[in-house]
Amino acid sequence: MRVKTTLVAMGLVAAFAVTGCSGANNSSTPESGASLTIAKPDGAIATESNNPWVGESSGNKLGYINAILEPLGIVNLISPSDEVKPWLASEITWAADFKAVTLVARDGVTWNDGEDFTAEDIAFTFTMFKDNPELDTAALGITDVALDGSSVTVSFAGSMFSKQDKVLHKLIVPQHIWESVDDPATFENPNPVGTGPYVLSQFDTQSVELTARDDYWGGELAVPTLFYVSYNDNTALTTALANGDADWAQAFIPNVQSAYVDKDPEHNVYWAAAGLAVDTMFVNTETKPFNDVAFRQAMNLVIDRDQYAEIAREGSVPVVSSVTGLPTPVGDPYISAEYENVSYEVDLDAAKSILTDAGYTWSEKVLVDPSGAPVSFALSVPQGWNDYVTGISLIADAAKTLGVEATVNTPDSDSWWEAKGTGDFQAILHWTDTGATPYDLYSDIMDGRWLKPLGESADFNFGRFDSPEATAALSEYTNAADDATRAAALATVQKIFVDEVPSMPVGTRPFIGAYNTRSYTGWPGEDNPYAPADPTQPTSVLILTELEAAE
Repeated sequence: MRVKTTLVAMGLVAAFAVTGCSGANNSSTPESGASLTIAKPDGAIATESNNPWVGESSGNKLGYINAILEPLGIVNLISPSDEVKPWLASEITWAADFKAVTLVARDGVTWNDGEDFTAEDIAFTFTMFKDNPELDTAALGITDVALDGSSVTVSFAGSMFSKQDKVLHKLIVPQHIWESVDDPATFENPNPVGTGPYVLSQFDTQSVELTARDDYWGGELAVPTLFYVSYNDNTALTTALANGDADWAQAFIPNVQSAYVDKDPEHNVYWAAAGLAVDTMFVNTETKPFNDVAFRQAMNLVIDRDQYAEIAREGSVPVVSSVTGLPTPVGDPYISAEYENVSYEVDLDAAKSILTDAGYTWSEKVLVDPSGAPVSFALSVPQGWNDYVTGISLIADAAKTLGVEATVNTPDSDSWWEAKGTGDFQAILHWTDTGATPYDLYSDIMDGRWLKPLGESADFNFGRFDSPEATAALSEYTNAADDATRAAALATVQKIFVDEVPSMPVGTRPFIGAYNTRSYTGWPGEDNPYAPADPTQPTSVLILTELEAAE
């Protein structure tokens, strides 16, 4: 039975991590049976929710749900050509057109309440997605789920060529628990039952404790206890990582070399593995001033991406340079001929020319729109996200060069997440997903499949960019039967992206991981890139099973 407690003050976040969750210290001697403290910089987690389908649930935001529930297979998104590693599915077979996949349930797996895991659980989970489309955040378009003994065949309306990871990384839930749930989209799942290596033993608003199972199908686990802790900001998290009070994190670290790596260069590791994702400024295309493509084009021309990488990200990530938004060099093979070697450049004169042609004027250096109103907008990111706060401050400074007042707002994380989903913003700094192709990057920004009316929560396309042409081209790309058709569709997508500026990429977004090797080895890294070193990914379960006690 797990215990639920609540800390009474935000000031206890760091103190709890130091006194109750310390997994290591700066000693070079490994600690036998040490716990691991896994950290985020999101401040207090207001309420508990272990629903794997709700993006802002505590289980998803902190990442601990990925140690309780498991995927069917593991796709290595930093090396997409690697073979898929079967997980809950012992065999994975795709149809030639990628419109169906057959999954064989792994034998010998049990849920943490002692019930057997079977193919019925896989079938139930995908049927739940089919019957409750709001749960299918990857928009898989499931048309049929067929159970045949230990095999399940899931069929889709379109090709899953670009979404194989989205299918296989779906977390599987137990039918015997979820079949009695009235609304799976709102179920808080207070006592999560999973096949994963750990069980939830304690929750409070700053720290979540998980305990290793002694009957895990994957074998004995090196780490007996996991603590998932939320610090107030990146600076506090960095301090905790440097002094050994936190062991593993996915977060920006200011001055990473001096503030973290050099504190214990033998054991402290920072690894930013490249992928096809970006940090981007989502803009609300349904409200002023970003409902005007001319203003979006002009604003895009004054953002300094080199400055963002150097100052906001302190040189820890590569600059995003291609006007297609694709990170390079990993994205180079996907850039259409029209945009080869075409880079983002700050061009204030060109920006002002676009605005003048669109009917904008200036009154005492203040930009005035064609209706006669001064132009202004607000940018927001959660407080404590230091790199993003600096990033939007730099964007606000860029806006001033156009005569635009841009206000920087830093609400609490929960308020920001809600406003992001419902479209209650003018501009936010966010990120795109990554995948084995550029599909996710562009779909997250432009795809009509994500569109929701203002006021309803969207999972992506937060800016409500409505382009039937882009939606059709994205669909053609992922459903194409040959490379030539796929390349033509992607060229259309990129032209719309460049011309209409649905969002404004500001930096690359690699998979960031920071960890120490004092008590445990077996981590992924440059020498062994078997998975991103990101504890919030569904693939983090592979890392937890690969760790071994240091000698």
